Amino acid sequence: MSWWEALLLGIIQGLTEFLPVSSSGHLEIGQALLGTAGEENLTFAIVVHTATVLSTLVVLWKEVAQLFKGTFTTFKWNEDKNYVAMIFVSMIPVFVVGMFFKEQVEAFFGSGLLLVGICLCVTACLLYISEWLSKRRAGIGHEVGYKDAIIIGLAQAVAVLPGLSRSGTTIATGLLCGVKKESVTKFSFLMVLIPILGEAFLELLDMLSGEVVSSLGLVPMVVGFLAAFISGCLACKFMIDIVRRQKLIYFAIYCLCAGIFAIVYGLC
Repeated sequence: MSWWEALLLGIIQGLTEFLPVSSSGHLEIGQALLGTAGEENLTFAIVVHTATVLSTLVVLWKEVAQLFKGTFTTFKWNEDKNYVAMIFVSMIPVFVVGMFFKEQVEAFFGSGLLLVGICLCVTACLLYISEWLSKRRAGIGHEVGYKDAIIIGLAQAVAVLPGLSRSGTTIATGLLCGVKKESVTKFSFLMVLIPILGEAFLELLDMLSGEVVSSLGLVPMVVGFLAAFISGCLACKFMIDIVRRQKLIYFAIYCLCAGIFAIVYGLC
């Protein structure tokens, strides 16, 4: 992988991690078009996913700091402890998938763009539903509860499929549960931090133990990391503003077009 390929894929990862268009699906499309393949892709995925997690911490540092302070500076049960508990509840489904169905999930990646295209079309439908519900329920809804957390967590577990947007799926699911769009957007971004960091840590251990070997050079890794981090910071804040302004329909149209392209490309 050259530095310019790493730059392009890093930007794609950073932008699409937070925009509701599926980062995994776009990485699959990008790698297919660039012709990059091999074990080095795993290393690169770890690097850019870590970068986007850090960009989330930068953009949402006030929320993260408040949760950390409210959780660990007092023994009393409070709203912050309750919120963190709901985040952990939402992680149960994706934890189960990661522990018992990891090989089955990994089999979907690198299997061609047909599945990616189909999932992108499903994402388009979910975004259209989100847009419709956001307008219908403007200013109406409740805060995230434990029941909502587990249902949104189930949606996140399903969204491990390449082409199915995690943010789009979880936000649409939360809106279907009657959660306020501002509340579900914040919860959607925060609930993914621990799973991604945990996955990156485990795969990093595999790399250090020699179980995963990569020929990816230092320069592509650094370029990809910086590209994903900077574009991730911009996309995270942009996505929050987009949801507040109820403009998800444009992403729905984009996902539909990208999905059709991926299906046609995969069949050719």
